[in-house]
Amino acid sequence: MEALKEQIRLKIVYPARQPEIYAAYGKRSGGGLLLYGPPGCGKTYLARATAGELGAAFISVGVADVLEMWIGSSERNLKQIFSTARAHRPAVLFFDEVDALAADRSSFRNSAGRSVINQFLAEMDGVGNDNKDVLIMAATNTPWHVDPAFRRPGRFDEVLFVPPPDAAARAAILAVLLRDRPVAEMDIDRVAQRTDGFSGADLRGVVERALERKLASSLKDGKIRPVGTTDLVDAAKGITPTTKEWFATVRNYLMYANQSGLYDPVRPYLDRG
Repeated sequence: MEALKEQIRLKIVYPARQPEIYAAYGKRSGGGLLLYGPPGCGKTYLARATAGELGAAFISVGVADVLEMWIGSSERNLKQIFSTARAHRPAVLFFDEVDALAADRSSFRNSAGRSVINQFLAEMDGVGNDNKDVLIMAATNTPWHVDPAFRRPGRFDEVLFVPPPDAAARAAILAVLLRDRPVAEMDIDRVAQRTDGFSGADLRGVVERALERKLASSLKDGKIRPVGTTDLVDAAKGITPTTKEWFATVRNYLMYANQSGLYDPVRPYLDRG
């Protein structure tokens, strides 16, 4: 994901390290990034890694942290969350499943939902405040449900597709998942080739299934049996990549609702499949 990570660095990492260069071009640290793609492909990990690389505060926000049943409470919660991020800058403010908080306003029949979205937009604009050195990141599996107003320049002006891991990334993920586990001589690259289209979460499922099978056989004779290449390949055969359903859904949006070209980065993955 090097190209994707470079886009993130340009937003906040490089401005923090070389502010004089950015100032010369009238640019500053911060802004908004919307990450979209199949579930389990590392959108949340990317946000955490961004904060770690910068040495910034990481503030993760879920739906339950914002929405309340009382009128006005959700808006106050949003205001407080942004105030906390500004007080701890540089900060990465991350909204997971942002489509639940930033849904298209045309889908709401009451004014309460619209009011929360309006407050969200106002906070992103920094109305009455300054969002400098605050990177607002959000993740969604369904970008087509996010209100178009959030993609206006100055808000989520960068919309980045987070794809399933490629072969090299799958090999690296498998190596991490197998660390400190009983492992025989392993051909990680072979397993990576046999798991094309698998998300990081799918790969975890492969490893856990293989380990459970070895654990069951180890319990019979009390001997620890290491996991080998064949065990992982066999475990992968019983798992259907969860990304397939997502790509089947996005295909319809590519055909009928892609006038802006937002989903063009997904096209090569559909053609490949």
